[in-house]
Amino acid sequence: MEKEKKTIEVKENNDNSKLFKIILIAIIALVLGVGIYTWGSKEGFGILSKVSKSKESITLKHTNAVGVKSDGVYITDVSDIVDEVMPSIVAITSKTVINSGQFGFSFFGNENYVTEGAGSGVIVAENSNEIFILTNYHVVENTTELSVQFIDDKSYDATVKGVSERKDIAIVVVDKKSLDKDTLSQIRIATMGDSDELKVGNGIIAIGNALGYGQSVTTGVVSALNREVSTDNYTQEMIQIDAAINGGNSGGALLNSKGEVVGINSVKYSSNGYSTSASIEGMGFAIPITNVEELIEKLINGENDTGSLTIGIEGYMTNSSYMAGYNLPEGFYVTAIVSGGNAENSELEIGNIITKIDGNKVTSLEVVRKVLNKKNQGDTVTLTVKYASHNEYKEKEITITLN
Repeated sequence: MEKEKKTIEVKENNDNSKLFKIILIAIIALVLGVGIYTWGSKEGFGILSKVSKSKESITLKHTNAVGVKSDGVYITDVSDIVDEVMPSIVAITSKTVINSGQFGFSFFGNENYVTEGAGSGVIVAENSNEIFILTNYHVVENTTELSVQFIDDKSYDATVKGVSERKDIAIVVVDKKSLDKDTLSQIRIATMGDSDELKVGNGIIAIGNALGYGQSVTTGVVSALNREVSTDNYTQEMIQIDAAINGGNSGGALLNSKGEVVGINSVKYSSNGYSTSASIEGMGFAIPITNVEELIEKLINGENDTGSLTIGIEGYMTNSSYMAGYNLPEGFYVTAIVSGGNAENSELEIGNIITKIDGNKVTSLEVVRKVLNKKNQGDTVTLTVKYASHNEYKEKEITITLN
């Protein structure tokens, strides 16, 4: 049965379950503290294209997926799927200027030098002027030059359209006018799937620019769903897979057995090079496509994810050494309401103790961070607060909008 096509408005560029917390010891590439009142993001892409304007509609494809079946069971030969999907997969090469001083003292003084990185991407949309490519934020982070290699092995300059650091995704665009007619005739728009329909044990296919050698294909199964993966200051739920992914696979497509994109390959878990334990294999993670599809549309439209969702307060955890001995309820003790912040006009007061956020007990700032990471601008957050009243603490709930 065909899925209903989903149409989005694109502004053309006429000018531009317990917590499973893992430590990512080796990450495919560089990926993304914040307190209860800060959710930071990076800015300043030298090649960030201008927000554009248009009324043209394009479609994220949800139809005509290709499957390989034998008596209703998907078989191991995925060559037909790969042939169909490969024209929508690209290799991305980035260049970043690094100052030697950022790594500490140098006998030769501080010098700038250029490093080259490899990644992957998926063609998700187009309009009359641009090709829109989905990849990871960490693939394009702080880059000064980008190039995209299509199915015919020809490379073209690209620019960053929009980014979300906290979700580790980005949209890269290539100007159609720069493409050869032959290249343009060969590329295709990827078919989007529904990652919510995945089940543990489902067969999957990973395609990407592994180690920068060019596109390669690996297969496997869904090992687990809704794994909480932390990278630096950000945590999000991902699909765990056992298909081999390596450096350069970041931003590549995770496909179901019908050839639909159900995830973006992002990170892997591996043993420390100095560890005496057995090496860790088959623990890769992909961002579920359904979790970020709405955000992808916003980035295509030139709407950057702010990455800085703010409650607008300052304070301390009551279980911290600073607050020890005060016999306070466990939570976050508010010491200041930030002027102009979201909490300024709420019922929240200095001296309140936030014990829950959206029903989650506030036992650490990491709990708050996880909740805020799942929010978008305009969403609300519900705080359960305890406040002193005579010789006891009473409880109330406060709803705050995150702008």
